Amino acid sequence: MKKRVVITGIGVISSIGIGKDAFWDSLLKGKSGITPVSSFDTSKQFTHMGGEVKQFDPGEFIPEERLKFMNRATQMALAATKLAIEDTALTSKELANCRVGVSHGTTLGTITTIEKINNHILANEEIGNELFYQIPTHAASSMISKEFRFNGPNFMFSTACAAGNYAIAYGYDLLGLDRADIVFAGASDPMSRLEYTGFNQFKAVAPERCQPFDKSRKGMMLAEGAGILVLEPLENALKRNARIYAEIIGYGLSCDARHMTTPSVEGIAECMKKAMREAGITIEEVDYISAHGTGTLANDKNESAAIKKVFGPFCKKIPVSSIKSMLGHTMGAASALEAITCALATKNDLIPPTINFETPDPECDIDCVPNQARKQTVNIALNNSYAFGGNNASLVLKKFIQ
Repeated sequence: MKKRVVITGIGVISSIGIGKDAFWDSLLKGKSGITPVSSFDTSKQFTHMGGEVKQFDPGEFIPEERLKFMNRATQMALAATKLAIEDTALTSKELANCRVGVSHGTTLGTITTIEKINNHILANEEIGNELFYQIPTHAASSMISKEFRFNGPNFMFSTACAAGNYAIAYGYDLLGLDRADIVFAGASDPMSRLEYTGFNQFKAVAPERCQPFDKSRKGMMLAEGAGILVLEPLENALKRNARIYAEIIGYGLSCDARHMTTPSVEGIAECMKKAMREAGITIEEVDYISAHGTGTLANDKNESAAIKKVFGPFCKKIPVSSIKSMLGHTMGAASALEAITCALATKNDLIPPTINFETPDPECDIDCVPNQARKQTVNIALNNSYAFGGNNASLVLKKFIQ
C-alpha cells in the first residue's frame, strides 16, 4: 500500500517575491517581475528583458564563507529550502531523527559556473578550486543535504523545464514506498548569458512581455528562481499537527520521442491522461490547470489542442492560467513554482491570472483566466510541464480536508 503524501512546507525565490506570502500576493495581484536584464550585457541581443530576482541576497540565508562554493542556482535552492523549513516548523531535532531525502531539478543550474571558468580560461587566469565544487549537475541537491545534514536519498533531475515536476513525483514515490520520512522536492535555475543568447537566436524571446495564449504573443521571457516543497506522509503530518497545503495524488510522465523543441499534442495529452488515471480522477473533477504556457506560438497552440483533446466539452469550463506571464520562464524551476501555485490555489480557493492578455486566439480558445485572479473552489489542480526533448510531466494535487 502506498502512503498518502501531503505538502507541509513551501519555500520560494522568484522575480515577483521571496517567500511564499510575497509570491502568492504578487500572483493574485497580477504583478510582473520582468525588468531590464542587469546580470550580463544584452546590448548585442535581440531582446533585453527578463525575470531576474534582483532583491535576492544569498548572504541572508547562507554563511558568507560557504557562498563561494555555491553557484547562483545552488544559492537560491538553499535559500528556498531554508524558507520551506521555517514554513513547516520542523525543528533540527525532528529532522535529525528522520530519513530526509532531497529530490531536485534543474535545466542548466551549473551554467553560470561554466561561464565563469570560460572567462578565466580566455583571460589566462588561475581557476580557484571553489569553482570546481559548483560544476557537477547535482551541485544543488548535494549542497542542500550537506548544509542541512539530510542523510536520506539524494537525486537530481535534469529533464529541462519539466524537472521540477519530475523531482516532486520522485519525492512522492520515495514517501509512498516508505523509502524516506520527509522529502524536500523542487528545482532551481539561474539567469545565464548562454541560455539567454540561445533562446534569442531561436527568436523565442518576447521583446517586452510574455503573453500566453494571446493571439499577438511573441515568445517566452527568460527568468530565474527556485521552488521547494516539503513532502511527508499524511499520518506523520497529522501526528505533529502540521499545516497541510494540499495532497499529491498522482502524476504522469511521458516522452514525445519526436521533436527536440516542439511539444507533441498527442504526447502531452497522454501525459495528462496518465496523471489522472494514477490519481483516480475523471476529467469532470479537474477544477484548475496550471499551464506550461510559455507564450511561444507552438507551445500555447499545442497545449490548448491537447487540453481540448483530453477534456472535450469540459475544456472551456476549466480555468487554465500561466504564471509565466508574471515571473517569466524559470526553466527547471518553473514546474516546481507552478506546483506551489497549485497547492496554494487548492488551499485558498483562488486562481492566479494570465496577465498581458489582450486578443483572443481562436487556436487557444480556453479559459486562460485573463488579467484578474478569480475566486473559485479548487478541489483538484493539474500542473502541466513540457520540456525540450519531449519530456512531459503532469502532477495532480488535491485539496486536503481532514
